[in-house]
Amino acid sequence: MAKCEQGYLCDVCGSDVEAMTDSDLYLRYILGEVRPEELHVSRERHIRCNPILAQFIVDTSFQPVACQGAFAKEFLDPNSVAEQEERVTRAWRRLQQLPGSGLPILDYPLPEVRLAKHE
Repeated sequence: MAKCEQGYLCDVCGSDVEAMTDSDLYLRYILGEVRPEELHVSRERHIRCNPILAQFIVDTSFQPVACQGAFAKEFLDPNSVAEQEERVTRAWRRLQQLPGSGLPILDYPLPEVRLAKHE
């Protein structure tokens, strides 16, 4: 099967990342961690397959993810954890709203990320 016919396979579990709303790559793009020109060449994974990031999503619509080891949020500075939870949760909520929104891809990132690119 040609690579373009395989869809976007998760780099961790090997399953298809069927929806943008489950995409770690697009979540990181919204957070400003991936540049637009990197989207088509970057590896994909499910949000839940990246527990280091997923642990910071705090929303009743998202089943919590536990991260093991040194990067588990219980071992991190509480103020930093609170900031990350607020930022990553906002980005995840934005990701959930994008499909069908008609927004151009350059407008996907959080407002502060877009603003920082223009400074």
